[in-house]
Amino acid sequence: MSVTAAKGFVASGVACGIKASGDRDLSLVATSDGVAVPAAAVFTDNKMTAAPVVVSGRHLGVTGGMAAAVILNSGNANAATGDPGQDDALAMCAATATGVGCGTEEVLVCSTGLIGIPLPIETIVAGVPALVAARNPDGGTDAAEAIRTTDTHRKETVVAVGDSAAVVGGMAKGAAMLAPNMATMLAVLTTDAAAEPGQLRQILRDAVSTSFNRLMTDACRSTNDTVILLASGAAGPVDGGDLAAAVASACADLAGQMAGDAEGATKVVRLSVTGAASDADAEAGARQIARSALCKCSWFGQDPYWGRLASELGSAGIEFSSESISVSYGGVTVADGGVAIDHDAAAVAAHMAQRNLEIVCDLGIGTGSFTVLTNDLTHQYIDENTGGS
Repeated sequence: MSVTAAKGFVASGVACGIKASGDRDLSLVATSDGVAVPAAAVFTDNKMTAAPVVVSGRHLGVTGGMAAAVILNSGNANAATGDPGQDDALAMCAATATGVGCGTEEVLVCSTGLIGIPLPIETIVAGVPALVAARNPDGGTDAAEAIRTTDTHRKETVVAVGDSAAVVGGMAKGAAMLAPNMATMLAVLTTDAAAEPGQLRQILRDAVSTSFNRLMTDACRSTNDTVILLASGAAGPVDGGDLAAAVASACADLAGQMAGDAEGATKVVRLSVTGAASDADAEAGARQIARSALCKCSWFGQDPYWGRLASELGSAGIEFSSESISVSYGGVTVADGGVAIDHDAAAVAAHMAQRNLEIVCDLGIGTGSFTVLTNDLTHQYIDENTGGS
């Protein structure tokens, strides 16, 4: 189990006909009894905001942070669809509310898929009764399968909340357009720990900032990004710090799974910038490298071309000295003081041949640091994203 590992939740995933392949494309996570529980969400900051993001945000505002269900569809993003798109998102909520037995405003909605194409709302609404009927405590796997688009596998997680009986469960999708803030991604997290909406909001914001918001694959920001957290309270009160740590761990796990499944990627790169004048400078530098096509291509070619990293840092608009920077791959320093140094080339080559790369750029100026998860750029990525696919 994943998203239903926490007590008090059920889930399901069915094929309603959005995807021509016949694969599952409609997903539901709901409270077992249809009663609204404390909820929180973090959404994309893309101003080209998709209809489901608008509707979900509005519903959380109306209820004061309470929700009984989340309905999600894949195969169509319901983005760039104007007022009719919002009507369709609302219709998804209304149909779900009828089946679950809650208020329409107590349902949150998510969509993922192609942008600018009207949602086949009649098909979706017709599929909701079967989706609701299929919900059960073991339905997390089906729900996670139903939100996949170009993902090669479902993404799930379960984390214990300290030494308590409570857990945090979750599911996510995401394989491209993974850039702050957050990614082309949807995630639903549940916990059976007791918590209030305000507490959940802060916990979720903090968790997203150290996980999904540090994930960059192609520097493209989506219209639909949504992370939702629901708390049933079925396991009773827990230590607030333990709950925050568990949610952060669950988000980090899902973000790592996304990095590993990025479209066409052959490398997962953990890139750290240290020794910066400030954490803000370190973040700007790390993100500059992570979005660089030149750097990404060098990783795909297994080439420890440290000069490309240094060049990106020097153009990042941060405090920088070419005479103090050092670069290491897999713990082996290849450049120091802004110049190449003797090193174990065989060890570096062996590291570059691995799937997971560890790269550190030390600016040698201060104590600021920041780490991002990113990937290489491959031929397969181009094939995946040609022709509107």
